[in-house]
Amino acid sequence: MTLAPTQTEKLARARGDLRLGLPIVLAGGGHAIIAAAVETLSSDRLMALRGLGPLVLALTARRAETLKARAYDGDVARIAVPETVGLEWLGAVADPADDLRVPMKGPLASHRTGEAGLHRAAIQLAKAAQLLPAVLTVDLAEGLAFAAEQGLTFLTLADCSDLFRLAPLEEVIAARLPMVASNAGRVHVFRPDDGSSEHYAIEIGRPDRDQPVLARLHSACFTGDVLGSLKCDCGPQLRAALAQMGDEGAGVLLYLNQEGRGIGLANKMRAYSLQDQGFDTVEANHRLGFEDDERDFRIGAEILKRMGFSSVRLLTNNPRKLAMMESCGVHVAERVPLKVGETAQNAGYLATKAAKSGHLL
Repeated sequence: MTLAPTQTEKLARARGDLRLGLPIVLAGGGHAIIAAAVETLSSDRLMALRGLGPLVLALTARRAETLKARAYDGDVARIAVPETVGLEWLGAVADPADDLRVPMKGPLASHRTGEAGLHRAAIQLAKAAQLLPAVLTVDLAEGLAFAAEQGLTFLTLADCSDLFRLAPLEEVIAARLPMVASNAGRVHVFRPDDGSSEHYAIEIGRPDRDQPVLARLHSACFTGDVLGSLKCDCGPQLRAALAQMGDEGAGVLLYLNQEGRGIGLANKMRAYSLQDQGFDTVEANHRLGFEDDERDFRIGAEILKRMGFSSVRLLTNNPRKLAMMESCGVHVAERVPLKVGETAQNAGYLATKAAKSGHLL
């Protein structure tokens, strides 16, 4: 019996540390690094890191491509940090906000040799913390002793393998909620075991578990769902899905906390700012260092199965959701189109979803 943190709990601690501006220590394969998220790094900690040895900035290949830097490690670029630069330079390389005004950040020299596994894990942790995927690193001779001495979170590469698993979900509570869509509404709250955001299932009526249920996987959209943004179709899709379930007398809407296609609200606002500069939604994500879509729809399939549903009539225009449901053991008996909410302001956004993400619009 031990009170020590589990592998999952150590990852949650590492995510929190990076958001606070604390470095973490990663080790594996006879190698160790100290890693800090550029977005939350302070000048004092930058000075302390510089005193440990040469600095290396780890970026995704997506961000490196924008910067015309070589990504010799495939999906990761390890950039040598000049001794003369400070936080302003690091921030400008990590954040594309000023790229058009100051396109030349370099020349940037990428490392060709050495292992990038620890840097890759550090970037993934920064993504999981919903920070910009840019991490400042320094090689360490002995990771565990250094982490213990400095009171820093220590992770091995084996610990980081947990980053890609589907976190088990626990249903915390369910309660009746009369809604505009239906007086017979019920909200279920599901909590992942990795300390990440909770997800919700809104059950309309009493759906028959033996029949395909009318269902929607809806990703949280603060701007569209709450503020009525005209830049996307999320709010109208949410309300139309609930209304259709109310009209049919039964359905399940899964409200998944994966804002901004999984990159978080702050990064979504960064992407919106880039869109104002003329980039489409996919280009903006890439310039920030993210993929087109960072969401994990396995979560929705797991919630449906936990609620006793094995077959759905899925309200969606996204073929990726259909494929993910089937691969996770939830049969899609029918795709139900959901074409609402087009505005003059989001016509380009919808066209990009159709052209680059394959949405059936």
